[in-house]
Amino acid sequence: MLMDDRHDRTRQIQQALRDHEGPLVRYVTHLLGGDAHRAADVVQETFFKLWRAHPPVGDGAAAAWLFKVARNGAISVLRKEKRMTYTSDIPAATGQPQPSACDVADQREQLGQAVAAMQTLPTRQQEVLRLKFQNEFSYRQIAEITGLTVSHVGVLIHTGVKQIQILMETGA
Repeated sequence: MLMDDRHDRTRQIQQALRDHEGPLVRYVTHLLGGDAHRAADVVQETFFKLWRAHPPVGDGAAAAWLFKVARNGAISVLRKEKRMTYTSDIPAATGQPQPSACDVADQREQLGQAVAAMQTLPTRQQEVLRLKFQNEFSYRQIAEITGLTVSHVGVLIHTGVKQIQILMETGA
């Protein structure tokens, strides 16, 4: 029986790795100011902690736990260095048909405007927006990851999106 439990646990960890490694590396890379090598180290340590800690990994429970542990690991790295910066990222491909060159140029321009607008927001607001729109976490999961209340997460996302829209409309 013990061997079956260990085999199931190994399969669960492998599935969590396949599902979450890429998004975790992107998220931690942002937290570490664009340093993908250090981000990969933090994510690797996060998966070691997943193996050792035995938190629940089924039913989507692993995602919020992994992002919270990875975030804490990144913050620890930054505290050691006494600095904290964030950078932008280009969203992952959506799997839709190839747009025309003109459409691509328009999308890049809009993305550039949105990224520039987002970079004017406070870092906490940028973080919750990335967790919501790049990683598709619920408000509750974002609250667990960041240590904020669900209502505070909602306010940050709502005001951040509105501010980005205003900045893009005015061209500021």
